[in-house]
Amino acid sequence: MKAIKMIFLLALILGVFVGCQAKDEVNEAVKSEDTARNAFKVAMVTNSGGVNDKGFNESAWNGLQRTQSELGFEVGYIESQLESDFLTNLETLYEQGNDMIWGIGYFMEDVLMEAAERNPDQMYGGIDIYFPNPPENLVGVQFKEYEAAFLVGYIAGKMTETDKVGFVGGMEIPPVLRYQYGFMSGVKKANPDCEIKVQYANNFLDVALGKTIANQMYQNDIDIIFPAAGATGTGCIESAKDNDKYIIGVDLDQYELAPDNIITSAMKNVDQAIFTISNEFTKSGEYASGNVAFGLKEGAVGISPNSDKHVPQEILDEVNQIKEDIISGALSIPENKEAYDALYNQ
Repeated sequence: MKAIKMIFLLALILGVFVGCQAKDEVNEAVKSEDTARNAFKVAMVTNSGGVNDKGFNESAWNGLQRTQSELGFEVGYIESQLESDFLTNLETLYEQGNDMIWGIGYFMEDVLMEAAERNPDQMYGGIDIYFPNPPENLVGVQFKEYEAAFLVGYIAGKMTETDKVGFVGGMEIPPVLRYQYGFMSGVKKANPDCEIKVQYANNFLDVALGKTIANQMYQNDIDIIFPAAGATGTGCIESAKDNDKYIIGVDLDQYELAPDNIITSAMKNVDQAIFTISNEFTKSGEYASGNVAFGLKEGAVGISPNSDKHVPQEILDEVNQIKEDIISGALSIPENKEAYDALYNQ
């Protein structure tokens, strides 16, 4: 079994950070002519949204595919149908001899900790997870979603014609809450008089429910919605198309799902994080453990390059200036209820 020296390399990673098979089967790797790097195998376990979720599972898989095409890695995935599949799927990838194994999504925190403690010679990474006391073979990757959400919220606040916008969340978990309060803060920065309706579906997989929630919002004079709700959010997009209303994408650039309706997307570049961390191991022979958080400064979050299709240039110019202010530290963005209330509900 592998014996690998594990050390803390967060500063190094941050410095370089710019820029369908059944659940029990893993994609067959495409081998590289670079035999030195071809030996490195990396795979991931999706959450129940699956690898084609048009969200962060898909973005994570894009990152692994990039390691395959650019670095010659062997890559694969297992899709989970239920949360009870997570640990079994992680163990399957371990038994298949992967050098690094990723778990995608907040709900994998406990099983990744269990797997890392059970297999101390195996490298693991978790997306959208903060580990309070991670062992040396485990890295947690978080994103400053509130920074991207602030930018799209500012756009919504400027573009609403009814002074009413909506946020639809999947579940009240940290990544979604960061989207919510960043969005709300951006709206209020742009339009202090704008009303913000917030509703949680308590589900990431119910397309029909998402459509119902969005229909109700649009019928109540809300003209722009920002869903952070996985497949449930896809239902919101369908509602926007049916009602000829505006909506904002999340995680990936979702413009192609509804070109006439998606005015911008709050992007979270999971693919870049996975590529960067995996690449650093092969370059240095060392591995980052602990927790990292990536935001605008590292090029890890932002807005869709298709934003200019619907958003007036003068608003985009303002957004670009706000982005620079966030990066420089001149503007701080609330990421939770306490910070939001301190600014807007005094």
